[in-house]
Amino acid sequence: MRSVSRNALLSLLLFLWQPLTVAAQEIATLTLVEGPLRVIRGTTVLRAGEGVRLHQGDILESANPGFAQLEFAGGTIIGLGPSTRVFLFHCPAAHVGGKMAGQAATAELVLLSGWLKGEPSPKAGAYRYATPLLSATTREGTVVLHATAGVTEIFVESGSATIGQESPQANPGQPISAKAGQFFSRATGRGVTTSPRFSPAFLDGMPRSFRDTLPPRPLSGRPPEAKREHEVTYSEIQPWLTISQSWRRGFVERFQPRLKDAAFRKELEAHLDQYPEWDSVLHPERYPPKTSPAADKSDLEPKR
Repeated sequence: MRSVSRNALLSLLLFLWQPLTVAAQEIATLTLVEGPLRVIRGTTVLRAGEGVRLHQGDILESANPGFAQLEFAGGTIIGLGPSTRVFLFHCPAAHVGGKMAGQAATAELVLLSGWLKGEPSPKAGAYRYATPLLSATTREGTVVLHATAGVTEIFVESGSATIGQESPQANPGQPISAKAGQFFSRATGRGVTTSPRFSPAFLDGMPRSFRDTLPPRPLSGRPPEAKREHEVTYSEIQPWLTISQSWRRGFVERFQPRLKDAAFRKELEAHLDQYPEWDSVLHPERYPPKTSPAADKSDLEPKR
């Protein structure tokens, strides 16, 4: 009887533990989706709709036309415009209902291209919205970002923020304190320009939904699962493989299983100069294991 009770208790603990581990991975919910929205989770491409829970490490891609609204447990709301690609890079426990004692926790989202609007919540910590050229860090400011291949624009709609320069080497420039109404832009190879108001072109291109406050959209019922489409292809992940080293750390381990696909491996080989960290995985023979001095000495000792 004692062994049966012990097994039953173990099964109960395992049953209770599994939902907690799943919940710990979830950082936000899609509360509004217009148009197809793809999510790259691990090595799999998913199709996501309203109610789907998002995980740290997810890469989101909206359609054109398209719109998506993300709501984090702390209350922060993120809007994504059409043709937008964003990486949920880092979301510490403080942003999902927990607390990090003694740490200034900052959530970080990487916007590769498209439009993003961030509206804070008093209950949430600081958020950092980064692009390859500029970033905006804020705790209580509403910001709108627009990123293309060669230009990033940031408008501080309300509150305040800190604007930083970004570079592929992750060497940020001198941070700039920003207040409501200010507009910042930076082109590749140039410094930051500041203006007391946004440009007409920025306003013309801004998604209409960004011109008003993004209201929260409470959802009820059991959250749906995202639908699996296929394993990610090289072309789908290639733009992310060349982002700043600080953001793409962990990508080798994450996407290494895709090397089993001959087409994926061939394309990776062809552009290896853009991401040299893959060389040791593709060509392990070039990196023989190093022998420690202690091991060398033991080899020289006579056998007894």
